[in-house]
Amino acid sequence: MADSEKEEAHNLQKEFEWVLHDEVHSSLVQLRGLLMECAQAFPSPLFGSEQQYKTDKFVFSGHHDQVKCITTLTGDSITTAEVTFKIQRQPNAIMKTSIQTDHPWKLQQIQDAANHLQQAIAHIDNVDPHYCFKTSDEIMHILGNILGCLQRSRTSLIVPKKKAIDDLIKSRNMKSLNPNLPENLAISFYIQSYKLVLAVYQLESTHGSVKYDSQQAECSIPWLNDALVLLTVSLQLCQRLKDKICVFSQYKDFTVGF
Repeated sequence: MADSEKEEAHNLQKEFEWVLHDEVHSSLVQLRGLLMECAQAFPSPLFGSEQQYKTDKFVFSGHHDQVKCITTLTGDSITTAEVTFKIQRQPNAIMKTSIQTDHPWKLQQIQDAANHLQQAIAHIDNVDPHYCFKTSDEIMHILGNILGCLQRSRTSLIVPKKKAIDDLIKSRNMKSLNPNLPENLAISFYIQSYKLVLAVYQLESTHGSVKYDSQQAECSIPWLNDALVLLTVSLQLCQRLKDKICVFSQYKDFTVGF
């Protein structure tokens, strides 16, 4: 091996050791700080936080006022709502229903996102801050777990799970409505990115098949935007560190010096 190659290998070895002994731990500390800030953005206590459930009132806006709603969001549940919407194909027909505090509408997406966020923080906390990593595989395993949690948390807020219309009608949340809606009507509240969406479904049975029309209204939730920004920055930080470790993992003959 030429002297220049030996020097390059030596420098790479030193950088590898610095990454394993210093940069990984400092990056995990930085990442945990971002995730705790993200947890603080959520409207309910997370990871031992002493904060109280946050309550906010929101007014929905929709197309041509077909759907109107004023709602109170407390933690991960809609605790009150006044919903008004026009019946399609029935001029001047208006339907009204509400949600009362004793039967809140659970927003499972918020709870799922919070659970995955807490798991990511737990993975970081399981790493001894004084531990000396010996291989890139150790770090890749930890970062893989954290990345998976962060991706699932972010996806929970951005991509609502699709439900069949029958499942929607029979869902526990529909029982929160007072008065109950007729069998040919259903509503759904869900998170999509930084917005809370109210969708109204009007079913029509023709020739044995069920079709439905839908209309919706939405409102922006400021804390959702904050949480998504922090999750995105955290994912980028974690991915950058993983990419750097991937480079060193190509050199199987590296050893760690102490």
